[in-house]
Parts: sequence; structure tokens; C-alpha cells
Amino acid sequence: MPSTDLLATMKARLLSDKKKLESDLADLGSKDKADPTKTEATYPESGGNSDDDNASEITAYADEISIVDKLESELRDTVKALDAIEKGTYGICKYCGKEIDAKRLDARPTSSACIACKKLLTQEM
Repeated sequence: MPSTDLLATMKARLLSDKKKLESDLADLGSKDKADPTKTEATYPESGGNSDDDNASEITAYADEISIVDKLESELRDTVKALDAIEKGTYGICKYCGKEIDAKRLDARPTSSACIACKKLLTQEM
């Protein structure tokens, strides 16, 4: 089990990350009315009607959708890590049950697998 100091540090960092991710998502769109955990990217309107303007708008929109998806994934991982802290399971590998190295958690606070298990999983893919 990670130390109390490490847990406090990681919780503060994760809460800060969560706030930033939520802010970034709000800047890119609005909450999906059907699923409030999702964000709908705002379609950019340039005001022009030429084919070039339309193509540019579609490209920008596709880019924003991709960014929104990435941010939502990061937010889900952050929320899971915060939940794990509350449940007392943070810093424990979900595959082997061993403690995740503090250096790994520092590098990636949302890690739920130790380096050995992650290497094994990525080799299998």
C-alpha cells in the first residue's frame, strides 16, 4: 500500500488534473444531453459557404472530436484513480495485486497496472 504522503500527493494532483480536463472539455463543446458524461464538440462555423470553407470546418470538427475523445478517456482514468484512492486500492496492480512503484505513479498517476504486468499485456497485443 502506498504511503499516506504519496496518496495525499497523488490525490491533489489527480484533483487538479480532473479540474483541468473538465475545463478543457467545456472549452471544446457542451455536455451531451443524452449522456452527461460525454461532451459534444462544437461545430466551427467560419461563415463562408465555399467548398474550401466547408472542408476546413469539417477538418477542424474532426480534429476536435478526436481531442474530446482523448480528454474524455483521460478524465475517466482520472476519476477511476480518485475512486481507487477512496476505496483504498490505489497503487495496487489490478492484475497481480502487487504495489505499483511510486516512480510509475509519479510518471502516470492514473496507472492501474505495475510495469511488469503492463509490459506483459502490451507484448500480447
